[in-house]
Amino acid sequence: MGYAIQWLRSLIFSIQMYLALPLMALVYLPFAIFNRRAVYSYVKTYSRYCRWSLAWIVGLKTEVRGEVPTDACMIASKHQSFLDVILIISVAWQPRVIIKRELHYLPVFRFFGSRMGNVPVNRGKRGKAIAKMKADVASGKNLPGQLLIYPQGTRIAPGVKAPYKIGTGLLYEQTGMDCVPAATNVGVFWPKRGVYRKPGVAVLEFLPRIPAGKPRDEFMAELEQVVEAASDRLMAEAGFES
Repeated sequence: MGYAIQWLRSLIFSIQMYLALPLMALVYLPFAIFNRRAVYSYVKTYSRYCRWSLAWIVGLKTEVRGEVPTDACMIASKHQSFLDVILIISVAWQPRVIIKRELHYLPVFRFFGSRMGNVPVNRGKRGKAIAKMKADVASGKNLPGQLLIYPQGTRIAPGVKAPYKIGTGLLYEQTGMDCVPAATNVGVFWPKRGVYRKPGVAVLEFLPRIPAGKPRDEFMAELEQVVEAASDRLMAEAGFES
């Protein structure tokens, strides 16, 4: 009975969350057409609303730890569900996101994402995708803000191992920016698929930055080591056993 009630609460949360996305977009649209600051106001307001409604409806509280970067840099994060995206965008300064191309088919994501400087990637064409991603990032290099990338390229369930893709290292070299790694345990509470959301405290933690200028292979090895170790620690804190 308890599971059924929690599942129903999770369903109610999901429905209202996705309804709020276009409704809030309509409110901000007239301002976002002329002012990019309104775009960031929209995505931050929506993300913070999601965090609030998640705690109120589902009983899943959220916490952001570590030093939130406030300068232009790369943010390379573990990706377990939509919730880690919400947490980062709720606190990041003018984020630009490397996202899968399919999301840009949705009008809300296409307009606001383009205004943010998001970079859509066709993950099915690896070589062409990397080249296009580098070109798209370079074309928007003068946009102020932070470049958010998920080094494993997709959502990875807790306990599942997946390689870190070279595109992150190439962008680290190309942009010449510091990289701020981020770890998370959100997948323990909000899975990659399904409706059910588990109550508790989901955490996104910003880790010490990796300075620009390191050799690509050294950077990639360090990034994977610190993100995976910190994510394992956070998942264990949440009661996950691999």
